[in-house]
Amino acid sequence: MFSKLLIANRGEIALRIVRACRELDIATVAVYSEADRESLHVRFADEAVCIGPAQAAESYLKVSRIVAAAEITGAEAVHPGYGFLAENAEFAEICERSDLVFVGPTPDQIRSMGDKAVARETMRAAGVPVVPGSDGIVRDEEEALSLARDIGFPVMIKAAAGGGGKGMRVATDESDFTRHFTAAQAEAAAAFGEDGVYLERCIVRPRHIEFQVFGDRHGRVVHVGDRDCSIQRRHQKLVEEAPSPGLTPELRDRMGEAAVAAARAIDYVGSGTVEFLLDPSGEFFFIEMNTRIQVEHTVTEVTTGLDLVKEQIRVAAGEPLSFPEGEIPQQCHAIEFRINAEDPDRGFAPAPGTITTFHQPGGPGVRIDTHVYSGYRVPPFYDSLIAKLIVSGKTREEAVVRGREALESFIIEGIPTTIGYLSRITRDDTFRAGGADTSFVERFMGGSAGR
Repeated sequence: MFSKLLIANRGEIALRIVRACRELDIATVAVYSEADRESLHVRFADEAVCIGPAQAAESYLKVSRIVAAAEITGAEAVHPGYGFLAENAEFAEICERSDLVFVGPTPDQIRSMGDKAVARETMRAAGVPVVPGSDGIVRDEEEALSLARDIGFPVMIKAAAGGGGKGMRVATDESDFTRHFTAAQAEAAAAFGEDGVYLERCIVRPRHIEFQVFGDRHGRVVHVGDRDCSIQRRHQKLVEEAPSPGLTPELRDRMGEAAVAAARAIDYVGSGTVEFLLDPSGEFFFIEMNTRIQVEHTVTEVTTGLDLVKEQIRVAAGEPLSFPEGEIPQQCHAIEFRINAEDPDRGFAPAPGTITTFHQPGGPGVRIDTHVYSGYRVPPFYDSLIAKLIVSGKTREEAVVRGREALESFIIEGIPTTIGYLSRITRDDTFRAGGADTSFVERFMGGSAGR
């Protein structure tokens, strides 16, 4: 096992990694930008190194400074968390060349799943169902339009090197296809430095289902349960739960087998997530594989009793998976609500500023993952996630009630947040019945809930 690990991230995930390392008796090194000097991950890590100014491009994305921080502090491993450099194959390679263990999959595995067009072909070859679409990247407008006609409208235009909803557009018919195609290319180039896009059939009102997969260096690849992430705005998740209320046992088994086949196709090592769209007819399709820990890993931890971050670190150190062969039973139902510094009344616009009051809920089945506190200034430079509320219950109904009560006693003052919006979701009949699909937020905002 490592004696010292550097955390190449910030916020609640950095603090989460600090806690896992303490349980494993591993010393931690935090890196931070000038804007994050007062963040809790800096305070609780054993050592901390400032790596640059507030802008991520000059700090959290500056590979040379992160590697230098690891070298001067004597760290043996680097945990990238999620976001920033977590799925950057070049960063993983540089870590290897610098004799640093990258806590994650190999550079080749990151690269094979990072290019969404390559990932589609890999999954198709492995027998995993994929959404009908182009065979690879499409750059010419006329060729793209011809392909779109063959696929059938509506068509999803997606960045090949993307994620997080960036570089993603839906063309409903031929008249607006070119506009969306060029916009997706521009967004992809701005976000990822690569304007390549590909086309997929747009599945109408699907559920977004994902499976948590894990592989070790001893040839074992498994999944440890599913999550439903259908409640999204602008393709970014707001609420996640495990297990999905939309799966039958038979469908869960088939999707789980497909998720494991996807991971085995690239001999996957570490924590990953295989994501599917589930058509209302019961058909499901692979959409992507995230080669990192997910924001919503918490609901899997609560339902299975596993510590996925500790598992990541053990696997990176060469240890086998710590849990026995066979299906991991889900012990309860869990729901995660993402608390963002955003104003739902202004289209979820980011709302940085100083938190004047912070009071978190408690009680049975309530977990809070956060890095903020009263007096903390939410900087305008990074993702707006400031806390995750995870609730659990013996049944989904109990978890929903606990979520509603916890949200209504969660007090954050000084900045707008999504707390009130999420509280209203817990009272919605469709959500309470477990019937939400990816169009839920659009329809929910169309009523009184968004005002």
